Amino acid sequence: MIEVIEQSESRIAVRFIGYPIQYVNALRRIAMVEVPIMAIDDVIIYENSSVMHDEVLAHRLGLIPLSTPLHRFVRQEECECKSPLGCPRCRVLLYLDVRADEKGRVVTSGDIVSEDESVRPISDNIPIVTLVKNQGVRFEAYARLGIGKMHAKWQPTTVSIVREVDSSKDDYILELESVGSLPARDILLEAINILEEKITTLGDSIGGLKAYADAKSSIG
Repeated sequence: MIEVIEQSESRIAVRFIGYPIQYVNALRRIAMVEVPIMAIDDVIIYENSSVMHDEVLAHRLGLIPLSTPLHRFVRQEECECKSPLGCPRCRVLLYLDVRADEKGRVVTSGDIVSEDESVRPISDNIPIVTLVKNQGVRFEAYARLGIGKMHAKWQPTTVSIVREVDSSKDDYILELESVGSLPARDILLEAINILEEKITTLGDSIGGLKAYADAKSSIG
């Protein structure tokens, strides 16, 4: 039995009764490191007169959670364009051009403009860098799909845990909390799809090995 015991846009808790811990834990791991989301991966800085080094600025941009319409894009390595620059099917261009006046200002995620409004910072209030009078920042950035195995900026969850209710009855609760790029429910559903695909692939491989072993034994 599977029972949803808590659900919101950012959080979901599901009780699995009669499922082995290995299955529930596999979903936990996949949700954390194999469900893809968008994140800034390449940054071209045209101007940065702030006190922050370019490398630190680029790193901070990569950690800003971006909304992700998951099935509108493909991973760059899977895209038909085969281009290191990417194309509209595998990347989104974002840019920022800000200069401080006499009072100075804080540059935030709300200053970032996206060529695709479906992929943008999940909040306008994430601070990036503070500018004083006449300082400016101008850059282009490219967001791509990635997974947490590649870098922490592509992890879709802040919480991904399994709690034991009664191990003798294979009774466990899986809790997921989203960073905001995807609804928590979608993360779980995508994790289930990925696990199902892995099981199917494994079954096909085992079937192929068995057929090969049977054929070899019949010849022998």
